[in-house]
Amino acid sequence: MVAEDTMMNPPLENLMHRTHSKFSLVTLAARRAREINSYFNQLGEGLGTMVPPQVSSTSRKPLSISFEEIAADKIVGVEMSAYAEIEAELDAEMLDEAADDVVAALEDSAPEAQVEQDEASATEENA
Repeated sequence: MVAEDTMMNPPLENLMHRTHSKFSLVTLAARRAREINSYFNQLGEGLGTMVPPQVSSTSRKPLSISFEEIAADKIVGVEMSAYAEIEAELDAEMLDEAADDVVAALEDSAPEAQVEQDEASATEENA
């Protein structure tokens, strides 16, 4: 069997075992390519919020770089069911932190509210 010469390196056939389907592979590569593109676009701003390319590449195209990252196992796809579980855990942690912040804010403002209430009742008694 003769290997076909393709324009893309690495060939898609070599990447198929990293995901469940061609659709998953292309979706993963496209999402990562958008992240890489965003990284290159924000370089001059100095924000540093995007993850840079994880492989050194001679290619200048974000999609080719993302396929190279997948081939090097630097980018791994996550199934939606696992993603939903991770997202639910993160949401629960954020809600717990927000609830703790609200309780702390209420505890901090409680003495001030008590002082104001005491002053108001004292004013009413004097009147």
